[in-house]
Amino acid sequence: MGEKAYLNESLSFEERAKALVAEMTLEEKVFQTLHGAKEIKRLGVKAYNYWNEALHGVARAGVATVFPQAIGLAAIFDEDFMEEIADVISTEGRAKFNAQQKYGDYDIYKGLTFWSPNVNIFRDPRWGRGHETFGEDPYLTSRLGVRFINGIQGHDDKYLKAAACAKHFAVHSGPEEIRHSFNAEATKQDMCETYLPAFKACVQEANVEVVMGAYNRTNGEPCCGSKTLLKDVLRDTWGFKGHVTSDCWAIKDFHEFHMVTKTPVESVSLAMNNGCDLNCGNLFGNLLQAVRDGLVKEETLDGAVTRLMTTRMKLGLFDAKIPYSEIGYEQVDCKEHRALNLKAAQKSVVLLKNADNLLPLDKSKLKSIGVIGPNANSRAALVGNYEGTASEYITVLEGIREAVGEDVRVYFSEGCHLYKDRISGLAQANDRIAEARAVADASDVVVVCLGLDATIEGEEGDAGNEFGSGDKKSLNLPGLQQQTLEAVCESGKPVILVLLAGSALAVTWADEHVEAILHGGYPGAQGGRAIADLLFGKVSPEGKLPVTFYRTTEELPDFTDYNMTNRTYRYMKNEALYPFGYGLSYTDFDLSAECDAAEIAAGGKVQIHAALKNTGAMDGAETVQVYIKAKDVAGAPNWQLKGLKKLTLAAGESKEAVITLDDKAFGLFDENGEKKLYPGIYEVYVGTCQPDERSKKLTGKTPLMFTVECKAEAVVEVL
Repeated sequence: MGEKAYLNESLSFEERAKALVAEMTLEEKVFQTLHGAKEIKRLGVKAYNYWNEALHGVARAGVATVFPQAIGLAAIFDEDFMEEIADVISTEGRAKFNAQQKYGDYDIYKGLTFWSPNVNIFRDPRWGRGHETFGEDPYLTSRLGVRFINGIQGHDDKYLKAAACAKHFAVHSGPEEIRHSFNAEATKQDMCETYLPAFKACVQEANVEVVMGAYNRTNGEPCCGSKTLLKDVLRDTWGFKGHVTSDCWAIKDFHEFHMVTKTPVESVSLAMNNGCDLNCGNLFGNLLQAVRDGLVKEETLDGAVTRLMTTRMKLGLFDAKIPYSEIGYEQVDCKEHRALNLKAAQKSVVLLKNADNLLPLDKSKLKSIGVIGPNANSRAALVGNYEGTASEYITVLEGIREAVGEDVRVYFSEGCHLYKDRISGLAQANDRIAEARAVADASDVVVVCLGLDATIEGEEGDAGNEFGSGDKKSLNLPGLQQQTLEAVCESGKPVILVLLAGSALAVTWADEHVEAILHGGYPGAQGGRAIADLLFGKVSPEGKLPVTFYRTTEELPDFTDYNMTNRTYRYMKNEALYPFGYGLSYTDFDLSAECDAAEIAAGGKVQIHAALKNTGAMDGAETVQVYIKAKDVAGAPNWQLKGLKKLTLAAGESKEAVITLDDKAFGLFDENGEKKLYPGIYEVYVGTCQPDERSKKLTGKTPLMFTVECKAEAVVEVL
């Protein structure tokens, strides 16, 4: 007998996968559609578990580099750096996989199919899973999502380094508590303009290997069995060739909560027939009955299993020698990766306020520093969720102690619990406030570390606290944190507020009363060291907010309303507390720019040549941001980010960025899902922040504005 066709490396992966599936029995095929796919010994198919996570580092499988949470990576506003981080994640993923395979470990979280990135839009700051995303803007999310996937999947001509997964398709952003039964209703215009662009970019630009459906229904259809999303949009319109996985146990929601089917067999039939290939969970075992009853054609099942096997073949799981098989375990958590992690944490922190240039601190002029707050010495506040295990965690307290050494006395108090009214169970309420006041009185300057962690904002089922189901009830600091901050400020000492949180907080009082504010996100295992580096001027802040900081929850629409009106910087009517795209520096930058065209037409493009000079005394980095507003189109967004470029400059150095805007950058989707260029004037803003009045006031800078005219209406894109 000759070599089996599925082992013939001269054939395409699709041909090999099809040949392999042809050798399988019905039962064998069915059990390959579960995330924990069984071994088929007679065919040489090893057991494989598809469920793995790599949101900001290889997760849930032991030691790995724990980078800043996704929302913190987004704050870096740097496509190139995002790919560099994702490349390290996939290197560690391969290294761990190679070691696990050697010792016969095929468990959950041990595969090469990483269910990341989360490219849902963070449309409402109350959503508990928003910190898993790249923020509120479809353009930024698209660019970062594409480059993250490029880093995960690699650039080999034949094999995938690892398989990335764009999730949760689609229109998924809370509430967590009702996600298993919720129907998200969105207009075609909002779908095209906001909820789908990042997924389209991941599919068509990055060739993402996997797409995961969401728990909710979208416009009446459960996402993991949606003909509209999985067939009409994803495969037929966008040309997606990879495989689709359900979210975990989402298929049983069809009959238990969405009530669109009556039985498990009907549910799996709906999912499989509409293009869901893999079931995270065990319900697809019912496909055996569905095929026998004629509810699912066997060739439909064959197609699904062929796509799944194609992914595994692209990963090299059936070949003896591939480019990534030599990646050794010494790559995991290595010195170079830890250095990159520190750099990422430094870059991700956003300086929100710095009155009278209080920062950076000169430690030679300090005798004592107070560190107060529930997040000051918290590892949980460093890492967010979907995290790995770091070999070293540096909290803010530890980072400050390390930075000042023996020369400066460091006082510490928790100040209060993260959200409860006391720390010691038998004590009276507010049992650390006296200690916090004492620390403030004894210190020359006070760093107050407040915010959230993943027990307050997170995934439904993961966050077990009185805030409930992972979502935030308001944008206020929880528990006694605000009271603690006010008490510390009464000391009269200079106060620096460090916020560790994965979402916007309404820190309006702090904005008025605290001298300096840093937003650290969840800065990763090296986060405390990075924040200390910023506090003492070892590096200059360069992060930008990937979300809007609102002033109150009351100005927001209802949480369950998926209409984009009055949501995010693109559609909001009120003034932000801290706007999207905003972030200060210790140095200063001058920007000049030229626009090479005054007109735009279908098929055309406009180039922006932006020159940036670091005019300050410190080395630093700044992001050139380009926004476009359709001035003459009724109901158009305020303006939309359509170009960005991060530039790192030494003091006194100048660099140029060239940003190309094609016709699609100027187009707007109509209610039918057509992106049109409309006749009229388009304002193109080039700067280091948004062109809104609040950003101008906070930064003292006004973006340059160019006008570009369109003379003839044209359709430039169809969903």
